[in-house]
Amino acid sequence: MREFNYTKISKQKWDSDILGLIASIYKQAGKQEMYLKQRPQELEKLVEIAKIQSTEASNAIEGIVTTDTRIRQLVKETTAPKNRNEQEIAGYRDVLSIIHESYDTISITQNYILQLHKILYSHMNNPVAGRTKTVQNYISATYPDGHTETLFTPLAPYETPEALDRICEQYNLVIGNMQLEPLIAIPIFIHDFLCIHPFNDGNGRMSRLLTTLLLYQNGFYVGKYISLEAKIAKNKDLYYDALSESQDGWHEGNDDPMPFVKYLLGTILAACKDFEDRFALVENKLPALETVRLATQNKIGRFSKQDIRELCPSLSLSSVEGALRKLVEAGELKREGNGKNTCYYRVK
Repeated sequence: MREFNYTKISKQKWDSDILGLIASIYKQAGKQEMYLKQRPQELEKLVEIAKIQSTEASNAIEGIVTTDTRIRQLVKETTAPKNRNEQEIAGYRDVLSIIHESYDTISITQNYILQLHKILYSHMNNPVAGRTKTVQNYISATYPDGHTETLFTPLAPYETPEALDRICEQYNLVIGNMQLEPLIAIPIFIHDFLCIHPFNDGNGRMSRLLTTLLLYQNGFYVGKYISLEAKIAKNKDLYYDALSESQDGWHEGNDDPMPFVKYLLGTILAACKDFEDRFALVENKLPALETVRLATQNKIGRFSKQDIRELCPSLSLSSVEGALRKLVEAGELKREGNGKNTCYYRVK
């Protein structure tokens, strides 16, 4: 079995791209702290939107879907799941809620990870929920043209429990002793977790939940307000490419996790910048029409009503719809399509 060597990584010299990403994330985190002190109540409205987006996007990456209406009902717990997909979505919601509410009481150990996995499947009968894998699994990617490729063969089932223990122990050691920058240690932990692929099912979703948990525990809360999962889902080919590149040579300990580190740090920074944009709209107490006008000016190309609603959490759906209609009538926006396929773009 390969050695998990954070000591080697902690002595590595980082390139300017990674150092720049880390510095930018810390700068944005400082701004976020200031924003939260200024407008805590308004920003709480972003939390519900992010929960819905995170639950929807992380499951959609794995092909687990339902309607927009049902997603919102399931996340708000106003309905019971009706089928297998909705049972899995409800489980993700439950784990995400635990992380939001109790991240500071969850230790990074195999036992806690197994408990979270069990909760992920708590709405369905899954005999291996909360247990490491019983059969060999493979990391594969499905591409836009529909073809699937095996990218990587993870550890065998018999190797998995010990490996999961060791990545937890080493992560806790370097974080506890402040031997490694958390924004480096977190992506490396997630990278190793995905290489081990410890479960028969749910590895991708667990990796995204653990990313949120580790970020919260280290003082980075952007995922509470902006969905990291939605960012990943929007460009999942980049996610697969970075993971595949980083996994090469992993079994022999010759892998280079930096492509995945850069990818995840870039995703976190993009979410931080989204947070800043949304704060600018929340901060100004403008009429609905002006708020929506400002939101549309942040968009390039085609965008949906939902895109604008996410930028304007203080407005009701009817207010957003009314403002978009007025902007179309005024000739500032063009509307295309019908129903769920309706989109808009700026004319001026």
